[in-house]
Amino acid sequence: MDWRSIITIEPGKRSGQPCIKGTRITVADVFDHLSSGMTTDEIIADFPQLTREAIQACYAYAADRDRYTKVVVTA
Repeated sequence: MDWRSIITIEPGKRSGQPCIKGTRITVADVFDHLSSGMTTDEIIADFPQLTREAIQACYAYAADRDRYTKVVVTA
């Protein structure tokens, strides 16, 4: 999935955090709800502007970000 068509990063919106396009819902908001135990259906019920595809895009964004994150250890 290409998350770039669903997730936007705008400096003036939510302090530049990645958001679902057309909303102020951040990727972190979605993962906070998921990590609290909410299901996709429960999140969509609370935030009807979200779609399953948008939640899937959050997973794709996180996977992409993790793929390119490196830890550098210095002595």
